[in-house]
Amino acid sequence: MVEPGSTIRILVVDDHTLFRRGLTALLQREPQFEVVGDAGDAGEAQRRAGELRPDLILLDNHLPGVNGVDALPALLEAAPGVRVLMLTVSEDEGDLAAALRHGACGYLLKTIEGDALALAIRRAMRGESVIAAEMTGKLVAAYRDATAPPSVAPVDAAAPAARLLTLSPREQDILRGIARGQGNKEIARSLGIAETTVKIHVQHILRKLDVSSRVQAAVIATEHGLG
Repeated sequence: MVEPGSTIRILVVDDHTLFRRGLTALLQREPQFEVVGDAGDAGEAQRRAGELRPDLILLDNHLPGVNGVDALPALLEAAPGVRVLMLTVSEDEGDLAAALRHGACGYLLKTIEGDALALAIRRAMRGESVIAAEMTGKLVAAYRDATAPPSVAPVDAAAPAARLLTLSPREQDILRGIARGQGNKEIARSLGIAETTVKIHVQHILRKLDVSSRVQAAVIATEHGLG
């Protein structure tokens, strides 16, 4: 994980040259971002990841030959410690589950706005799991189909409903924001409270729900109608 405020070195992986160029130009507008390279297929991505050792890889799923999800283990091995964010058109819950299971730290759709993408990258580099709001409900479908990774599924299927009752009204409001895919700053703005207050509440929510990540909390919230 990079230090707050330091440069985030990014590798862009997509088989469409024009999209790579456009995405690179968009990212280069952010002073904190440095696009150190790009690749058009999984093999090239693995080589470049090993050579360049980026902090984060933006990875499309639909690549020629080996798709992005299947390439994840090799990329993580080539550049230990790298964060990988899927950036794809696929809204399939199977792709989402497989990506998380194989080590992606997030799953975004190509319809995302530039500012939201920049925020997602920063959140990912802070260690957060970043899931497109449109895909949050599909985490539940993947979980029910038993295709979701262990890190996404609640530990105890019977307990979450009871644990939700222990949340205060404010914590429930914040959990709804998490389920919508909002970051702490967005939640704070929508509720009119300080971002530091949101961070404290999130810690309490995770502890009360007995989960270790925002993704798990979002699954529980969506499954029980708080999304």
